[in-house]
Amino acid sequence: MATYPAKKPVNQDWDSADVKYALHKKGITLAGIAEAYGLTSSSTLSSVFTRSYPLNEKRIADAIGVHPMVIWPSRYNADGSIKPRGFRAVQFNATALARNSKTTAADSKSRKAA
Repeated sequence: MATYPAKKPVNQDWDSADVKYALHKKGITLAGIAEAYGLTSSSTLSSVFTRSYPLNEKRIADAIGVHPMVIWPSRYNADGSIKPRGFRAVQFNATALARNSKTTAADSKSRKAA
């Protein structure tokens, strides 16, 4: 009886080899994309495999013919907007938690009175 590996979860980022293979199927290389955009080397494009760089993500995704969110879903919100990174992500999460907390000023006043 043959067993097949489980499919990759939908919300998992593509492996760098998968991205390079998709480019290869289209007859495109990272060096070719870099040259098309006037970059001096493809190393700036390849840095997208280790950290988020939205402009280069878009360049690679456009070459493949998909939205960057398809390749790197962990870096994008469900609506396609870019998730905050670094210090901005910490600020964003703290603000969102404060905004979404269930405690209001009226609740805290009523607790003090009790």
